[in-house]
Amino acid sequence: MKLIIQLPCLNEEATLPNTIRALPRTIEGIDTIEYLVINDGSTDRTVEVARQSGVHHIISFTRNKGLAKAFEAGLEHCLKLGADLIVNTDADNQYNAGDICKLVTPIIRGEADMVIGDRQTNTINHFSWHKKKLQRVGTKLVRNLADLDINDAVSGFRAFSRETAMRINILTDFSYTVETLIQLGHNKSKVISIPIRTNGETRKSRLFKGLTSFVRSQLSTLVRVYSTYKSLRVFSTLGALVMLPGLVGFARFMYFVYINDYNGHIQSLIFSTAFIIIGFLIMMFGLLADMIASNRKLIEKLLMMQKEQTWSKN
Repeated sequence: MKLIIQLPCLNEEATLPNTIRALPRTIEGIDTIEYLVINDGSTDRTVEVARQSGVHHIISFTRNKGLAKAFEAGLEHCLKLGADLIVNTDADNQYNAGDICKLVTPIIRGEADMVIGDRQTNTINHFSWHKKKLQRVGTKLVRNLADLDINDAVSGFRAFSRETAMRINILTDFSYTVETLIQLGHNKSKVISIPIRTNGETRKSRLFKGLTSFVRSQLSTLVRVYSTYKSLRVFSTLGALVMLPGLVGFARFMYFVYINDYNGHIQSLIFSTAFIIIGFLIMMFGLLADMIASNRKLIEKLLMMQKEQTWSKN
């Protein structure tokens, strides 16, 4: 069994040596462990440092494409290299590499398709109160939308089986963490969380400029991805909300008709009719989106078959 540990990197020459040094060389049940660095357009000595640190594989972007693209490129390259297991971790040494064994063990035993490292953010001293609160609220929202029992939705410390990695298709540019959870939850994959340790802060996060930017980007991703997989539910709910004031207004107008006092209420009837029509059209968009979603499922199956043929280990 072959494990590849991938590390997306953007200007990580300072932290990369310690991160790689801490990675496991042997794990029970795994025959081969290799390291892959995805250089996301670094302008420092990241690639040179990676080579000096004994990294087995390096892929590089000529310019920065973002974490989601780096993660996706890493997964594809790991599959091409014949990985049976893939672990994604950060190059800033945020996660304790000694817990990689804990991540992969449930997958080796066939108990999970993907394992997420739960950072137990309430115990992290350098996380502000606002960040901890947002993490709890965001994780609860993702847990409900993806129908998965997870404790740390945005943790990048994750392990995947080969088949699960093939099922992942990244559509967003910002971050892969939330999108993969909704995808795998929709596909009924077995995703679990396990507590992991974290190291002290080595640098400030470069993924977002602040909490407001982070929340805005994650919410945008969440709405887009959830709408992609649950389009009928989203558009039906939105359409019903738009139709509701129209139905209330129409009922009010009918009441005045009943008591023969409808003069002067035509404006409210027009207003109500407009809301009902708009709400109905939104529901129709939902039906169209649901039919498109059926085609997407077929496309995903074809992509899965193509990946299996392309990266077959036989």
